[in-house]
Amino acid sequence: MTIAPATVDVALRDGATVRVRPMVAGDEQALRDLLDGLSIESRWLRFFSAGADLHRVAAYMATLEPGRGRGLVAVAGDPERIVAHAAYIRETPDRAEVAFEVADDWQGRGVATVLLAHLSELATADGIDTFTAVVLPDNHRMIQVFRDSGFAVDVRPHANELEVELPAQLGDEARARFEDRDRVAAAAAVSHVLRPASVALIGVSKREGSVGAAVLHNLIAAGYGGRLCVVHPREDVVGGVRAHRTIGEVPEPPELAVIAVPAEAVVDVARQCGAVGVRALVVLSAGFAEVGARGRDRQAELLSVCRASGMRLVGPNCLGVLNTEVALNATFAPAAPPPGNVAFASQSGAFGIAAIAEAARRRLGLSSFVSTGNKADLSGNDLLRFWEADEATEVIGLYLESFGNPRRFGQVARRVAAAKPVIAVKSGRSAAGSRAATSHTGALLAASDATVDALFRHAGVIRTATVGELFDVAALLAGQPLPAGGRVGVVTNAGGPGIACADACEAAGLRVEPLPTKTRRRLGRHLPREATTTNPVDMIASASADDYRRSLEALAADPSVDSVVAIFIPPLVTQARDVADAIRTASAATRAAGKPLLAVWMAQDDAALAALAGGVGGVPAYGTPEEAIRALAHAANYADWRRTGTEPHDPPAGIAPDRAAATIAQVLAEGGGWLVPDRVAELLDAYGIPQVAATVAATPAAVARCAAELGGEVAIKAIAPGLLHKSDAGGVRLGIDGAAAAGRAAREIAAAVRRTGHQPLGFLVQAMAPEGVEMLVGVTSDPDWGPVVACAAGGTAVELLGDVQSRLAPVSPRDASEMLRALRTFPLLDGYRGAPRAAVAALEDIIVRVSALAATHPEIAELDCNPILVGTGGATVVDARVRIAAPRPPRPYPSLDR
Repeated sequence: MTIAPATVDVALRDGATVRVRPMVAGDEQALRDLLDGLSIESRWLRFFSAGADLHRVAAYMATLEPGRGRGLVAVAGDPERIVAHAAYIRETPDRAEVAFEVADDWQGRGVATVLLAHLSELATADGIDTFTAVVLPDNHRMIQVFRDSGFAVDVRPHANELEVELPAQLGDEARARFEDRDRVAAAAAVSHVLRPASVALIGVSKREGSVGAAVLHNLIAAGYGGRLCVVHPREDVVGGVRAHRTIGEVPEPPELAVIAVPAEAVVDVARQCGAVGVRALVVLSAGFAEVGARGRDRQAELLSVCRASGMRLVGPNCLGVLNTEVALNATFAPAAPPPGNVAFASQSGAFGIAAIAEAARRRLGLSSFVSTGNKADLSGNDLLRFWEADEATEVIGLYLESFGNPRRFGQVARRVAAAKPVIAVKSGRSAAGSRAATSHTGALLAASDATVDALFRHAGVIRTATVGELFDVAALLAGQPLPAGGRVGVVTNAGGPGIACADACEAAGLRVEPLPTKTRRRLGRHLPREATTTNPVDMIASASADDYRRSLEALAADPSVDSVVAIFIPPLVTQARDVADAIRTASAATRAAGKPLLAVWMAQDDAALAALAGGVGGVPAYGTPEEAIRALAHAANYADWRRTGTEPHDPPAGIAPDRAAATIAQVLAEGGGWLVPDRVAELLDAYGIPQVAATVAATPAAVARCAAELGGEVAIKAIAPGLLHKSDAGGVRLGIDGAAAAGRAAREIAAAVRRTGHQPLGFLVQAMAPEGVEMLVGVTSDPDWGPVVACAAGGTAVELLGDVQSRLAPVSPRDASEMLRALRTFPLLDGYRGAPRAAVAALEDIIVRVSALAATHPEIAELDCNPILVGTGGATVVDARVRIAAPRPPRPYPSLDR
């Protein structure tokens, strides 16, 4: 299959960008300029001669046709300049020679490696298996390009030359290398924003309360130690800082420019910044995509200017950025957080201000903060990759309103979350499911936020409902070890809060279990006889600070406790400050035991709570037991994901992907769409998904014959294009006994279906399935999200109940088990009110197999197995529907769009 090469922007290893696009005939002169500009050494290494006819080469390459080969160029600058060229020339049907030219001033930045990856995708689609190249023995740079790419390179020496051979397909190792390059490029780009050696503020005003004045005040107040200058058209000094008339007059080009001019002036200012070599922009100005079509055009022009010059962009319409590690506060937020190990990114400026204020109130330190605004360029994915390698950051918080590329976010976040907690607030509803509401599964996902939940669960991202809850979790993870399990020990000086804490634990899936005799004896040595030493440990109101210390240390030493919660409510005698000191001392023991310690300070105002939180030395403080346990439950679930959620799992046994692919290919050749029952059965059977025995009959007479052959009671269902809910249209009859009754039922079904405006094409005759609980397992697929697997209570009331769990495919056996047990209706499978327990393992196996089918074959746009009857002896699909559609071509790799 031949594909048309796309035009994409790609990040280089130094954080700059370059545009990769197909070579066209009109590029001949620009390619001549590139070749003419090569040094003598570069010409010799590329053409084996310093006197090659470069203009003839340019003419040939500019007129390459897909049958002979493909050419790509990397362009940059304004006006556009070709900085690199790559092409392959077909030698045989499955082999092609590959060659590169890179401008001398662009060598060593990874451009050739990027072009090789894009050539690989084109060549694979063109049926080329092998790339070859002939290079001089001294051309170490080109040999290194091939080796750095991750391709398996075979180098054979010949007289005065080396023959290089490598596979044309981008394999797993090559993709892993490019993933690593992506990380390096993103970290370098963000570094220009968060670790700039110099900053220029453009658009500052002397007017009190202006955005520019607030930013300048924050930069000075933070004590930024790099070179700081102001650009002002009339002033020589602003706020005590040297001012220049234009960015071009600044003696040394600043690494970062913060722009706060009116929206209509931003593009011209950005163009001036690009011309002098500024590496990154933070655009605070509003008036872009958020205001409509005119703003979108302005934003597109701004991004185009940045791409042409290789600058990276934060915003526009953002609050700014800060990094406490380098004393950079280029925001107009009224509060400033203390230094710490929590990084935070917010798509909303308002929530960014609230987050900074919340961190300051809690005395929770931030390592850095970025307001992404309209996310025209740098996004949460780039920030995650920077913070992944940032030693100052141990916990990452995100406020998200949208996903530019959710599948890419999931890939990046999953890798980052395996090492550092990622906590997110996601506002709004998922749009993925709403585009696919032609099936029960699509309707279920459209009516909930399940798709986002599935993405976060897959990636190990902790989802919270509010920014306040996010900081509750961040405060715990920033200073405490992860819990080894869900067993909680509670120490309190009042019985009521202890009971409330135990109730909150039970609701959150944590356990407050009785303490062993050894621990109770140890507690009894210092607590009064009236105290309760089970769990919660109620030390009663007279408990002293030393009682807190000794009790917490006893629970720290107890192997049956995974986490410890200390609850304090002020009595008449014991002082909160003394208890804070005691908890600080005890935290050494809990930390040494690898157990998180949380403090609950009740009946305290915000000021006192903040002071105590700052004084407990890394122990997070909460106002209620419920807040503490909610944060602890998030930490416990995340710890469990770290232990098990990243484990690879094998595909299910007994599947035949090639057989399924053959069925799908036939359907695509016929135009795709909803499959007829025979094809559905073929597809499910290829993945070992059990189905009720069924036969397709064209007429009522044929239905009668099929019923006689099957014997016993049968179910009869109409087959009609566009008929989604057959039972609602009278298209289903169950428990029909005998051939005559079956024929009569088929005629009645046909008449009922015609009355709804559908034309029946035939009938599905099935043996009646054994009794069981009705369940649904389905899939919807989206080009951006990928396949989402859902399970729910099935039958005709599936959408009314709205009880659904979802995961991204492929689903592991553990995921399938968790999905079922998280359903409100799971008790129906587990022996509800004395009913026999259903074969849950068989249903779990179906979920795993359906997910494997969807993950392997992206052509499956929708799949519904509803109902699945789950009885004591197994699980069987009674009815299934599948829609096939050609998937969107994959995005070019690598690119900034991934």
